[in-house]
Amino acid sequence: MPSKQEILDLQFIDARHMLINLAAFLDRVDRHHGGDDYRLEALKAALPILLSDRSDRAKVVLESFSDLSTDLPQTAPFQGASGATRPTTTPHS
Repeated sequence: MPSKQEILDLQFIDARHMLINLAAFLDRVDRHHGGDDYRLEALKAALPILLSDRSDRAKVVLESFSDLSTDLPQTAPFQGASGATRPTTTPHS
């Protein structure tokens, strides 16, 4: 099993890149006009999870974006995935 130092040596630059990329995305969104969006709110809600000391952060973040409801709609409101739970459903965390 690799040490913490070995993992940091191997993956720190990639993690740093992803964090900077997320910050740049949020900056781009903030520079443009428009109303609130559930996807942006879902991203913002996931950020405190990343900063926590939980050992299951990946699972909890993934679940925060997932629709865990068991009720099946009669018709789909759209085709495709949005990547986050719409506010009309109750997310579970």
